[in-house]
Amino acid sequence: MAFFSGLCSIALLLLAIGFLFSVEALKIFSFDARVAAAVMFVLIGVFHLVKPGKLVYMIEGWFPFPRFLVLFTGALEVVLGIGLLFPDTRYYAGWGLMILLVAMFPANIRVAVKNLPAPGGLPAKSWYTMSRLLFQPIYILWIWWAIN
Repeated sequence: MAFFSGLCSIALLLLAIGFLFSVEALKIFSFDARVAAAVMFVLIGVFHLVKPGKLVYMIEGWFPFPRFLVLFTGALEVVLGIGLLFPDTRYYAGWGLMILLVAMFPANIRVAVKNLPAPGGLPAKSWYTMSRLLFQPIYILWIWWAIN
């Protein structure tokens, strides 16, 4: 939910700035959604790279080399997030992020089913970890809309 809050906050802030300069709302919101996604994926990717130990538990004992996988997905999030900002790479970066979200979804299911704490020290309450699963399709739709 923190990721979703960040996406919405950044997009709404950019949208408000766009309205101040009288830019066409729909066009600017697509741009805002893309920038918000880029910022959030870069931030989350940096978190993966700086504190991989806080995320390893999600896949430990399930996949080989969990620390490497956390670092690898973090690097992908940073690179693909930045790729959203450039017209030549936007489409491919968006599809890369959507595929990455689908690939990482089983780890989020595992956290919810096993009632593990959510990443970053967020609550281990089942209502919270289960609700995180509902946001994954929203992130995918957000990116799809932002790149089209």
